[in-house]
Amino acid sequence: MNVAEMSTPMTDGQPPVKASFFKVLKDQKKIVFVALGMIVATYWIAGTLGEWQLAGCIAAGVALGLVNHLATEWWLLKIISSGKQPTKGQLAASTIIRLTVLTVVAVGIAVAFWPDGIGLLMGLAIFRLIALVMTTIPLLKELRNQ
Repeated sequence: MNVAEMSTPMTDGQPPVKASFFKVLKDQKKIVFVALGMIVATYWIAGTLGEWQLAGCIAAGVALGLVNHLATEWWLLKIISSGKQPTKGQLAASTIIRLTVLTVVAVGIAVAFWPDGIGLLMGLAIFRLIALVMTTIPLLKELRNQ
């Protein structure tokens, strides 16, 4: 169940879902397994080529992407389960803060481990693309069924 589907329990008389990080992990288990698979594949492919530092940087990028995804889902679950309607300012501020921290950490690590550090940015970008597709497909199916 995606966080987008969490808004329905509050409208049909059921008690709201309690926001917890473990709930987010349970709901996002597919994306967690995809991230773990990407990390294993990274070490398997780059490691056999002798590029262990590059493999570590790519894996760190995937891990950063996963942390960002889970943090976003947790924040959304807390907002939805509280029943409050977030303002555009709150949404923008949360997004800007989260992405600024992510950018500073990612660029800092990439510079520190240059040239292999570019793998961190590559891992982050590829994971983000996969996570976006995995999040969008169920929403498109739901829209088509309505």
